[in-house]
Amino acid sequence: MNQKSLWMEGVSDAAGFLGGALLGFWAGRLLGLDIFADGYGNSALGGIVLVGLGGGLGLQLARRWRRTVARKNRKNP
Repeated sequence: MNQKSLWMEGVSDAAGFLGGALLGFWAGRLLGLDIFADGYGNSALGGIVLVGLGGGLGLQLARRWRRTVARKNRKNP
């Protein structure tokens, strides 16, 4: 792999994870779950779960997008 493709992989992974985690955070806030609540009550744990799920899903979407772009670039040089 060349430097540019490694850089694009890192940036797209980071953007996907961060975007998904932020969506999970705001979905939790809309549902009344607070990741920053005192202690480890149900509200805090629910918020942590949503942020983790959102980050993981965002990362997977970024990787799927990158594979789709690479496949299209191979077909149309």
